[in-house]
Amino acid sequence: MFHEYSLSIRALLRDVSGSLYHIVVALLSAGIALLLPTGATRFLAFWSRIEDDKLSLIALELTVAVMLILGLNYLRRSVRDHAMASVAAGAGLVSYFPRRTNGAQRRIRQLKEEHGAGRTIMVIGSSGYSTLVDQVGDLSSVLDKCLGAKILLVNPYSHDATTRIQALGHPEHTLATFREEVRQSIALLKRLKAMGKAINLKFYSDPPLVKLVILGDYLWLQHYHAAFDIQSMPEYVLRHNPKDHGFYTLYAHYFSLRWESPEIPEYDFETDELVYRTKLGHELRRERYGIGPAAKETAVTAEAIDLASPQPLQLTKNDAAPGAVAA
Repeated sequence: MFHEYSLSIRALLRDVSGSLYHIVVALLSAGIALLLPTGATRFLAFWSRIEDDKLSLIALELTVAVMLILGLNYLRRSVRDHAMASVAAGAGLVSYFPRRTNGAQRRIRQLKEEHGAGRTIMVIGSSGYSTLVDQVGDLSSVLDKCLGAKILLVNPYSHDATTRIQALGHPEHTLATFREEVRQSIALLKRLKAMGKAINLKFYSDPPLVKLVILGDYLWLQHYHAAFDIQSMPEYVLRHNPKDHGFYTLYAHYFSLRWESPEIPEYDFETDELVYRTKLGHELRRERYGIGPAAKETAVTAEAIDLASPQPLQLTKNDAAPGAVAA
């Protein structure tokens, strides 16, 4: 309720600020028109006093020259910035947040709240904790208003994820911590699914490349760097271009390819199993979630040993020992 009220207040303030801008421009135009005669009279009086003073003329010429240089430089930068803005608009770039400051986090959260209500959220992330579970996360309040979600997270028991986390060697980002964060994300999604929302979760096994959130016609993008925390990486906001030649289309297509890949299993919330399907949606096989690489190798080895062990022989009367027959 509070979020809906705050969004309504912000929308009202934006409308009021737009109206005030037009009013201020109109007042300034009228003021300049009224002051022109007085200004012209004062300028002529000033010129009559300095037209015979060489030092004053030189100072005035230098001042005008500096102002012209500054004005032309500003005009040149404005033209260049306008050209860059046109290129960014053509590519679909709406906003750019170089650092996750407090103000930037609030702005990102507000944008996602505005564009996420009543939509299906599409997410590619790592553990999902900072985005979904954390109360100050980007989507913590959006999930309550969305219709459903398609979420891709890293399988915390995959070989690549285990190797990458162990290679980082960060004391706070251990493998156990990462698996616990994924567990909390699953628990949250289970609660949302029990509330009637269309929640689908899939796990990919390769190292994370991008953090991607799609909310309707807007897309948020960050890069997972091997040596830096994701929170320190810049975030880009892309908007869908009607001509489909912007970066939004590229990354939305990337999400579709990842989501429809038969190599990425879907998580069954009822049985806690990973379900592998074909591109047509037919089920191929199931695996129990939570089996790490070592456990899989142990299971395969045990199965091989079981198959290689000799079967017990069934003795018949004819195969009995001679001593036994004699007895």
